Amino acid sequence: MRTLHDAPPAVQSAAQTHLAARPVTSDPAEYRKALSCFATGVTVVTAHWQGCDWGMTCNSFSSVSLEPRLVLWSIRKAASSLDAFTRSGGFTVNVLSSGQEAVARQFAAGDMAARFAGVPTTRQANQRQRLNAAVAWFDCELHQLVDAGDHHIVIGQVHDFGWQDDSSALTFWRSRFGQFEALPA
Repeated sequence: MRTLHDAPPAVQSAAQTHLAARPVTSDPAEYRKALSCFATGVTVVTAHWQGCDWGMTCNSFSSVSLEPRLVLWSIRKAASSLDAFTRSGGFTVNVLSSGQEAVARQFAAGDMAARFAGVPTTRQANQRQRLNAAVAWFDCELHQLVDAGDHHIVIGQVHDFGWQDDSSALTFWRSRFGQFEALPA
C-alpha cells in the first residue's frame, strides 16, 4: 500500500500544504461536510410494530459478516421510530434503485402513512413491507444493538434476501443523490 511518504517530495509538500490550510474545527456542520465526501448507497428500512408499518431513509447500511449473514445500519437515539426498529424483533433493508430518489425523500420525513403512500410494496409473512422496486432487499431479525454516541448501531441477521440484475442503485454523495458509474477498465 502506497502512502504519502512514498510520494515524490514535491507531491508531499503540496499535500502537506493543502492539509495544513484547513485547521481542525469543532463545528458539526464542517464535520458533516467532511463525512459527506464518502459516497453511500441509499436504503429504506422498514419494520412492523404494534400493528403499524414503520419506514425511514437510511444511508448508514453496511455488510458485517458472510457467515453468519449480518448487516448493520444506525439510528439516532432521538428518532421517533427508535422503539419500532429496536423492539419489533426485525426489519427489512430495501436498497433503493437509481430511479427512487423521490422514495428516498418521501421516507425521510412525515408521518408513517405518508411515507408508504403510493409506494408499491409486498407484505412479507412477518408483516414487514418490502419495496417492490428496490434493487436489493435484506429481511433481518434483530441480532444486536450497539450503543454508539448519539446513535445505536443496529445489527441484523439476514434470513431472506433478493436482488434485481437490471437495476442500478441510488447513491448519495456530498448531500446529493446520484448513481454509480463504472470507470473504464
